[in-house]
Amino acid sequence: MPKKEKEKELLIYRAVGRRKTAVARARLYVGSQDVMVGDKKLEKGEIYVNGKPIDQYLTSSYAKAVYEEIFRITNTVGRFITTIVVEGSGSSGQLGAVSLAIARALCIYDPKLRAILRKKGFMTRDPRARERKKPGLPGARKQKSSPKR
Repeated sequence: MPKKEKEKELLIYRAVGRRKTAVARARLYVGSQDVMVGDKKLEKGEIYVNGKPIDQYLTSSYAKAVYEEIFRITNTVGRFITTIVVEGSGSSGQLGAVSLAIARALCIYDPKLRAILRKKGFMTRDPRARERKKPGLPGARKQKSSPKR
């Protein structure tokens, strides 16, 4: 389940989000201590995904609207340093995993935010995934065409 850690007056709220085959692990840091990504010291309000700023990693305007909306509706813009590690799937699946991970971490930070996030649909894990290929068929459902008589 989600974890809440306390290390040297630095609170870390951790959560996992999944979508298709993507898995995102988010950490929200609250406190005045240093959080480093590579050689760079992060400041409040910054979001890094796989060691890059989020607007370099998820470049579309739709993606920006999604992850900014989560912080905006919960009135937590600029309150956290956020680092995310995401792997698997493509950009759409990773965006869904990242947004779910951020939303879950915010719910650990303040359980009252859960109702707001649920109403907007950020707490729902999208179950749609690629259907597996069946043996003897060229794809998941595609069949060989039958010859006419």
